[in-house]
Amino acid sequence: MRDIVEDLLRVWHSGRTAGLATLVRAVGSTPLPVGSAMMVDAEGRAFGSVSAGCAEAEVYQAAVEAAGTGRRAMHRFGPATGMDCGGTMDVFAEPFSRTHFPEFPTVAADIAAQRQVTVFTVVWHSDPDVIGQHLVTDRKHGTELVSLPDSDVFVSSFTRPPRLILVGANAFAAALATQARLVGYRVTLCDARPTFASPEAYPQCEVVVDWPHRYLNAQSAAGEIDGSTAIVVLSHDAKFEIPLLTVALRLPELGYLAAVGSRQVHARRLEALQAGGFDAATLSRLHAPAGLDLGGRTAPEAALAITAELLAARNGTSAAPLSVRTGPIHSATAAEARAGARGNESHSLT
Repeated sequence: MRDIVEDLLRVWHSGRTAGLATLVRAVGSTPLPVGSAMMVDAEGRAFGSVSAGCAEAEVYQAAVEAAGTGRRAMHRFGPATGMDCGGTMDVFAEPFSRTHFPEFPTVAADIAAQRQVTVFTVVWHSDPDVIGQHLVTDRKHGTELVSLPDSDVFVSSFTRPPRLILVGANAFAAALATQARLVGYRVTLCDARPTFASPEAYPQCEVVVDWPHRYLNAQSAAGEIDGSTAIVVLSHDAKFEIPLLTVALRLPELGYLAAVGSRQVHARRLEALQAGGFDAATLSRLHAPAGLDLGGRTAPEAALAITAELLAARNGTSAAPLSVRTGPIHSATAAEARAGARGNESHSLT
């Protein structure tokens, strides 16, 4: 739902009714993750997707019917209904408006402010009047369908996005900031030079003017660095990057640590870090030169290569071409696996 929050908020403020369809369970191969949503507004315009085309027309119709009739219902789409993606999707369709979801502005505000918020939606209940009720909390949960003795509840948790810290303000940092935001990162740009670290040059990013190693030390002490944090050094300047990498390599957890530069630059970098006492095992955590070999040379091409390596590291994949791999294209998360195991416990599927 995160990608259509602004569209939902616009409908909410209009006072009109839209249809909202949410993917609450996926079994087998499906294009989009559980929690993906489509909204169809009063003019019939669709925003978002739950299937990336596999059952888009059917899901669209389910949302339209929910808006028009006020009916809340689960729908199952799969091979039996002509879906050719290979998996099965359970989609909950409901009307959406001020009346149906009065708490939504609170949810939208929390998501915009990157605060933890979780929405519980009753998607089946022995009492039909309970279906579609929402509960909003700030507690952290997984995103999954939970089966209870007399109901099914879809839990949609919006956690803070993973964080990417870029060290060094330049064209490559600007391109990487744009690319990283597209894949869901909140981006901080850190540079000690105020003439380069301009907020206007990095829209939608946090811009910090400070020595990078000092800033990283302060962030670590404040508990703002964890296993989902990524750091990419783009400064091409040893007086910035060696102190920063010295701090970063001593942190117990980082999701991704990388630095750009030629192989000759990286060899000198390793010499300086080895002289600082780092062994080979610790230095192996540093992805350098950063990025996958895509053959790119421009800043946007380099940003794409680094983002691809970052995603592979975050997801624990090999970054090998899908054409040479076997098995499922999309690996299930733990929450999706648990939901899939409950595939035979669903109720009232049309």
